[in-house]
Parts: sequence; structure tokens; C-alpha cells
Amino acid sequence: MRERADALRSAELPSPLGPVTALFMGGRLVSLSYRRSQGLPRAEEALIGVLAEDLASYLAGKPRRWETKLDVSSGTAFQRRVWRELAKVPFGKTVSYGELARRIGCPGAARAVGQAVGANPIPILIPCHRVIRSDGGLGGFSAGLEIKRWLLRHEGCVSV
Repeated sequence: MRERADALRSAELPSPLGPVTALFMGGRLVSLSYRRSQGLPRAEEALIGVLAEDLASYLAGKPRRWETKLDVSSGTAFQRRVWRELAKVPFGKTVSYGELARRIGCPGAARAVGQAVGANPIPILIPCHRVIRSDGGLGGFSAGLEIKRWLLRHEGCVSV
């Protein structure tokens, strides 16, 4: 029996903050989290290798254009718009929820932007950790504030 091309496949990769679980579908990354997945077939080694290189580059402080192909089709049109703009925030820089709302042409939609940021299925590669409150506070993070704080310090955002 052949496996479906659109079947979820997983891989666990090491990180300084503990293992991260990557979920792939159709050759694209659909999720990256600090939660373990169980019972899924292992992703192809080529996909795992590309993601591992991307993460190693990031963790070495040498950001580059991601080679990992992403699939964010699970998001709404608004979420995908937020995530596209979020992907433009450079390594070592932060943006407020309100500023991100202005950048997508929706001033006053900081709460909706915050919800979209919180729904981001691919943290680090879509850098939701770079979004902070307008008063400089951290806001939230799906993997927890300690991981967000670590990621921002790693990028040189020492004031957080």
C-alpha cells in the first residue's frame, strides 16, 4: 500500500532549548513546535537536512534566507498576510503588534494581529518571537516566554 503524498510526516531536531518537532506535508514544513508528535511516519532525510541546516545557521547567529519550503495554507487570508509581513522583520529587530498592524494596512487591529501572530504554525522561520508589546513588554509566545526571551537575547535584543 502506497502512502499518500499529502500525509503528515515528522522529524525531531535538537535545539539548545530542547527538541523541536517539525511536521511536513507534501515536501513543505507545516509546523514547528516544542511539542512532541507521536505515531507519524518520519519525514524524508532531504527535508530534515535542509531544515537542520536552516536552524543551525540561525542558532549560530548567521541568519540567511530560509531554504526550507513553508506551507502556511492552514491560515486564514488575514493570518497569512500578517505572517508574510512578519517574515520581513530582520534578525535582531523587534516590532510591536500595533506597528505590524499598520504595516499590513490595518491600523487599530493590534489585537487581531496578536491573535494571528499567536496562531503562527512555524515559529523561528516565521519569527513571531520578534513581536513585542508597544510598551516593550514581551507579549505572548506559543512555546512560552522563557523561550521567547532566549530567542530575542540570542538575536541581540538584550533589552527584553
